[in-house]
Amino acid sequence: MNAPLIRTSNLAKDYLLGDTRVPALQGVSLEIAHGEFVAVMGPSGSGKSTFMNLLGCLDHPSGGEYWLDGEAVSRLSDDALAGLRNRRIGFIFQHFNLLPRTSALDNVALPLLYRGLALAERQARAAQRLAQVGLSERIDHHPAQLSGGQQQRVAIARALVGDPALVLADEPTGALDSKTGIEIMALLQSLNRDGITVVLVTHERDIAAHASRIISFRDGRVVDDRKNECRDASADCAALPT
Repeated sequence: MNAPLIRTSNLAKDYLLGDTRVPALQGVSLEIAHGEFVAVMGPSGSGKSTFMNLLGCLDHPSGGEYWLDGEAVSRLSDDALAGLRNRRIGFIFQHFNLLPRTSALDNVALPLLYRGLALAERQARAAQRLAQVGLSERIDHHPAQLSGGQQQRVAIARALVGDPALVLADEPTGALDSKTGIEIMALLQSLNRDGITVVLVTHERDIAAHASRIISFRDGRVVDDRKNECRDASADCAALPT
């Protein structure tokens, strides 16, 4: 596909604190192609989380334009944004956001409920995605019966169950130990090799090193955008942005 999956032009977001307008994102213009694996980095207050919220159709920009898979997003209504999220975007969160009294299978199938699919189809698709992340034998387990890494795998399966164009991961290893975090990043790399577009927010250089491209934010602006040569284990990773 020649057209980018994501395109932003002068994307901006301001917040009001009392009578003061605070710019969180200032004139961000970039493109992300189908099948890329992009890490978004930056210190607290840099704008990276605001940018992720706009990409995920969780908020409206104050200015500029955003196109997702060719569809103009910036001026959609809240209901239209909700529909777009359900059809085209999968989310992975730091703290998993699983329903505690619900099985892994039903947690994964939940996004399909809002599409009006029959129960049998929802469960079949959910079981397929759980198998893809290596949890075929855990489909009836509740979150409390699963390790942190297994819970995050359930969350990844849930993000994938609707066949989204884009998967957004917000600090996906932040609640995991380092070994489990590496396993989750290896899984995301594997999914990306299968053609899934992944954009993740992280403040950790070793997590960003798993991506093929790193975009760095500071003060609401993109200050660095580079191909990640460090994804090749033989490369010198000292050049990774901080």
